[in-house]
Amino acid sequence: MEKIIMNTPLVEMDGDEMTRILWKIIKDELILPFVDLKTEYYDLGLEHRNETDDQVTFDSAEATKKYGVAVKCATITPNAARMDEYNLKKMYKSPNGTIRSILDGTVFRTPIKVNGIDPNVKTWKKPITLARHAYGDVYKNTEIRVPGAGKAELVFTAEDGTEIRELIHEFDGPGILQGIHNTDKSIESFARCCFNYACDTKQDLWFATKDTISKKYDHTFKDIFQRIFETEYKEKFDELGIEYFYTLIDDAVARVVKAEGGFIWACKNYDGDVMSDMVSSACGSLAMMTSVLVSPDGKYEYEAAHGTVQRHYYKHLKGEETSTNSVATIFAWSGALRKRGELDGIEGLVDFADKLEKATINTIESGKMTGDLCLMSTLPNITKLNSTDFIKAIREELEKLI
Repeated sequence: MEKIIMNTPLVEMDGDEMTRILWKIIKDELILPFVDLKTEYYDLGLEHRNETDDQVTFDSAEATKKYGVAVKCATITPNAARMDEYNLKKMYKSPNGTIRSILDGTVFRTPIKVNGIDPNVKTWKKPITLARHAYGDVYKNTEIRVPGAGKAELVFTAEDGTEIRELIHEFDGPGILQGIHNTDKSIESFARCCFNYACDTKQDLWFATKDTISKKYDHTFKDIFQRIFETEYKEKFDELGIEYFYTLIDDAVARVVKAEGGFIWACKNYDGDVMSDMVSSACGSLAMMTSVLVSPDGKYEYEAAHGTVQRHYYKHLKGEETSTNSVATIFAWSGALRKRGELDGIEGLVDFADKLEKATINTIESGKMTGDLCLMSTLPNITKLNSTDFIKAIREELEKLI
């Protein structure tokens, strides 16, 4: 068959460890045989980030602004152990956090529903989409290891030199400090992205923070959401018959586990990170969730919602067989290719993306799957496949559909 021609490149962000291994196999088996793939490539592997003083991460985000659609592999956010392992110049920030900050968008994560993989929460009949704010909070924090007794203050100095000063804590010994921030502009973008997505998908929107404890920081989120909803979206929500409501984050958790799904749950940056993992795991696996970062001006970055699968990577390096679930990474590619096709008017590319996802789901529903899914599947006849054979099985199914 003739390969599908692309007009505009995707921004391709390569990553780390086991997901980097899968990234190449997915391209070789599921993309390149069928698509004349055009990408602008950025190596976000930790070694290359270290070589470029992390400039490559910033460059990839700027390229996403230019081309409009990116696809990203999972990457390492280094800790102290990684500093030694990779001989790093410094402990770099999360690449995802950097990219989210530059694009100022919202991450929407939705479980991939497959027959035979039933949610652990029995009331869930429809997917729950997590909308995660993509700027600030702990991902842009500043931290201090307090060496001993002393006074910690929060100080803001205005342009005219005037100060706002608040006591944080009087230390009588060693401790820790963390400073986080956000901006009204970013919160407003977050709110509008959530309201627009709710209207586009005709789903109810929940938003939850902890404003009873955080009476300025979290309460500002609550107030901005409410103002934008009432002034810009309430009438449209009423027309569509959908609802927006605010609740405390702990109340939201209690509601979610009793709900049937089919709604969007908007969370601040860290809450969204944690809760999306909870929802995806309860729906089957961390590797069974789509993730797309959407900026207010319509730029898209597709990625897997999980990490680099470090344990499997170390097994791979020893020559041991792995059975790593690549579904979320495959769906990152399909999502990016579909969006590129939609923006460029290439129906063949959109159709290919649809068939790639269908082939992936068909493969699992036929009983062929990776080890993590074997532990949860209710299908009668299951075949556990290793990492490579699972992708090859998807290719066989894809060739049938094409």
